Amino acid sequence: MSAGQFIRVRGQVQGVGFRPFVWQLAREMGLTGRVWNDPGGVGIEVWGEDIDAFAAALRARAPLLARVDAVEAGPLDGPAPPGFAILESRGQGAETRVTPDAATCPDCAAEIRSPGRRQGYAFTNCTHCGPRFSILRCLPYDRAQTTMAAFPMCPDCRADYENPADRRFHAQPVACPACGPRLWYEVAGDKKPGDPVAQAVAELRRGGVVAVKGLGGFHLACDAANPQALALLRARKHRPAKPFALMAAEAALHGIAALTPADLALLRDPAAPVVLVASRAVLPDAVAPGMACLGVMLPYTPLHHLLLHAFGGVLVMTSGNLSGEPQVVGNAEARDKLAAFADGFLMHDRDIARRLDDSVERAAPPMVLRRARGRVPGVLPLPPGFPDRQVLATGGQMKGAICLVKNGQALLGHHLGDLTDALSVDEFHKALVDYAALFDHRPTLAACDLHPDFVATRAAQATGLPLVRVQHHHAHLAACLGENLWPLEGGPVAGIVLDGLGLGPDGTVWGGELLLGDYTGFDRAAHLRPAALPGGDAASRQPWRNAVMRLDQAGLAPLADRLFAGQPVAALRAMAAGGVNAPLSSSAGRLFDAVAACLGLAAAAQSHEGEAAMRLEALAGPPGQGYPFGPGLDPAPMFRALAQDLADGVPPATISARFHDGLAAAFAAPARDLVAQGRAWAVALSGGCLQNARLHHALLAALDGVPVLTHRTTPANDGGLAFGQALVALAQGAGESSDQPEGGLETV
Repeated sequence: MSAGQFIRVRGQVQGVGFRPFVWQLAREMGLTGRVWNDPGGVGIEVWGEDIDAFAAALRARAPLLARVDAVEAGPLDGPAPPGFAILESRGQGAETRVTPDAATCPDCAAEIRSPGRRQGYAFTNCTHCGPRFSILRCLPYDRAQTTMAAFPMCPDCRADYENPADRRFHAQPVACPACGPRLWYEVAGDKKPGDPVAQAVAELRRGGVVAVKGLGGFHLACDAANPQALALLRARKHRPAKPFALMAAEAALHGIAALTPADLALLRDPAAPVVLVASRAVLPDAVAPGMACLGVMLPYTPLHHLLLHAFGGVLVMTSGNLSGEPQVVGNAEARDKLAAFADGFLMHDRDIARRLDDSVERAAPPMVLRRARGRVPGVLPLPPGFPDRQVLATGGQMKGAICLVKNGQALLGHHLGDLTDALSVDEFHKALVDYAALFDHRPTLAACDLHPDFVATRAAQATGLPLVRVQHHHAHLAACLGENLWPLEGGPVAGIVLDGLGLGPDGTVWGGELLLGDYTGFDRAAHLRPAALPGGDAASRQPWRNAVMRLDQAGLAPLADRLFAGQPVAALRAMAAGGVNAPLSSSAGRLFDAVAACLGLAAAAQSHEGEAAMRLEALAGPPGQGYPFGPGLDPAPMFRALAQDLADGVPPATISARFHDGLAAAFAAPARDLVAQGRAWAVALSGGCLQNARLHHALLAALDGVPVLTHRTTPANDGGLAFGQALVALAQGAGESSDQPEGGLETV
């Protein structure tokens, strides 16, 4: 290299302490120059000896929260300056990555418990932790562009902020009690004097419910060990069975859950997600009725640390929202919407720039069930062979999330909720505008689902861009391929795609599919034998309807009459026979509902999405001999075997296990055949049913010896759909508009 070099560092390199890291590294190596932030990332001008080693260290020794995508270098003319300087940010725009919110680091956690001006301060942070995306209004990431702009720094905080040797150097949310956000406790709109945390803890110990303002919105908290408090919260939220998320210090978590090393590593991750872990069954059943797992997280803000330390136990920490609505974020909104739920409010005056639910993940097998706070707006690299083109994909209906493609990367947005809810629809449209502005996104192509009535589909149409309509299950397959960096020209794979519902190109409702394809197209190699969904959407809410249809198909109508004697079975059969609001579907999700209903699990009605299937999974015993399926993936033989087990008094845990293992074997066999025949190079597993760890493990066992691709960092459910849509659009688009359903030939 020449004596002087210009170095460009691209990636997640702003708001993570990268400039002071560069400053310290340059001083250590005896180099001179300057460093700054700009829309492209971090720019460095450097002079001295062995700049190659300096450039290599930028990647190898980067700060904890940094994600370096590229280090680019070129010669630089001019004399070397004295020393090394950190300059102010330059330019406008967005070519660099935004850092997700990060859990409180060990240094800050220790500081709030130690004598000093930040002892007990609920908004302590540094360049290694704290709010980022949740407070950012626009780029570049500077204090004036965040919700911290309302809090001018005091002289002490300014000194920290301007000292390159301090861990708070250019930490935009830096604050202390003298100048930063403040915390208070209020009841019925009245702010109460005294220690806010102590007052909240007193209410929690009385068995009350407290609304707590966090990073991306409000939580509702109560004592997880108090059955009366749990019953009170469930009654107030009208949430009879959906599991509650829990928060506790790590030591307390060991008492309620059997934590593996992988669980602990994920819990300690800076993203601080809710992690599904094995329950020790010591908490009241009302925490997670019928579940074998708990959703737990560690405290991830100083406020949470202070609250948990003072409380000394395990707290429910569930989203603060009306049923079906997005999480509440504003103080006035919280007073209006959560007053009926909460006995008190632990509030603060730092605004939340965007709603971010807690991410939900599992360590074994690794999977993301909800991609949100702490993970977004992290990006995904595009697989080899894809063109560099800006694309917008709008996703699906039930788990809204959009995807933006730019500069060879895909930004899969945060969980936006069910787009059948009006306020979630508002959040969806806000996200379209927000992400486009924040990331300077100018798409030339849009992608959406085949379903014409989805909110997301209509939004894509409204852009006026060339449009690629992507079949639902093809998008799932493409998302799995993309996460695994399967090349554009990598060849076809066998995709086992199992979920609730998705419109097929033939106009029927799909959901239990074996696809043979890649990004550009697919054939439907096999699928579950369809059954009617009498009542349409009602069949998704009432599992007994699916059970009657499947039992009737298997010649077991008398069993259906006995199991569901209290239901209008005759009217249901008439509806199906007449084809009145009874579309045919190959849905694997509805098959799970049918089996669950036969075992009496949420048979009459589900109180939340996936309840029946989740309880069926939790019930399942160890692996064994699975139930048989007939030719064409016909479940009728499986139901006849299940009926015999019911008659013989076989334990429900065994019946559930036999169903899971039989379903896995039924799909694995033809998928293996496609690989053995040389028609597929691997098997990909996707769709919402693959969140079921029991089914996931059974499929992996049944596919032993075959290359298998799975989701690990993107949701297998509809939260990852937009990523797959974007990849299909890039593969198919090539400047053309497509308003016709895409797909392939159905293969029997």
